[in-house]
Amino acid sequence: MDLVLYSRQGCCLCTGLEEKLRALEPQPRLQVIDVDGDPALQARFGLEVPLLAVATTAGEPRLLPRVSPRLMGDGLARWLQQQLAGADLA
Repeated sequence: MDLVLYSRQGCCLCTGLEEKLRALEPQPRLQVIDVDGDPALQARFGLEVPLLAVATTAGEPRLLPRVSPRLMGDGLARWLQQQLAGADLA
């Protein structure tokens, strides 16, 4: 699966989610995008980061519900499976 993590430098929640995603087995392909590097993304997402999205066959990533900072390991993997079930993914 291809995931997109909308993030910003210095955000401990963003860093924590990235680390948890990279620790999953199998590790998902993860693209981290710093919203502060793009004025349009900064305006769109502001202080809502971290936000996780999944690549779709339609082109634009589909935003997922906010991930609880308490989820990790198997719990995070199960949450991702539930969110991705039946989705039109790339």
